[in-house]
Amino acid sequence: MWRNTTINLRDVELNERICDREVRVIDDDNTQLGIMSAMEANRIADSKNLDLVKISPTATPPVCKIMDFGKFKFEMQKREKDARKNQKITELKEVWLSMTIDTHDLETKAKAALKFLKAGDKVKVSIRMRGRQQAHAALGVEVMRDFYKIVEEAAVIDKQPTTEGRNILMILSPKK
Repeated sequence: MWRNTTINLRDVELNERICDREVRVIDDDNTQLGIMSAMEANRIADSKNLDLVKISPTATPPVCKIMDFGKFKFEMQKREKDARKNQKITELKEVWLSMTIDTHDLETKAKAALKFLKAGDKVKVSIRMRGRQQAHAALGVEVMRDFYKIVEEAAVIDKQPTTEGRNILMILSPKK
């Protein structure tokens, strides 16, 4: 129950700081001892050379657990460190194309995009239209669709090719 909730270790009340009239007490082997006064629960914890820790202050009555707080604090910090270590930050990589790109150049850019996608990053595919190209934005969207056909086995379209001012943008993310 308390292992899944995030507990701010600075705000935890323990031992004599718990001044509630009644608390629900859980023993160190996860058996419920019932509802009793905080002083009585403190005496039980002291007799076992352990700490009384308030793990659910919003419950009525508040839930306290008899445990070794130093060991609990160490395990919480270790769990948080592992969670930070296992996080994968996805970056947004960008691939620039042109409306008049040749097929071999398109394949080269697709190969670079595949490398980014296999690394777990999202890819933003952009075309900047110059001059008279702005009148033929549909050709740029067609280049984007050709690009997607090449990288289709490794990518999913997050954002369809859209014209935004002078640019045509499409965002791809890796397939799970």
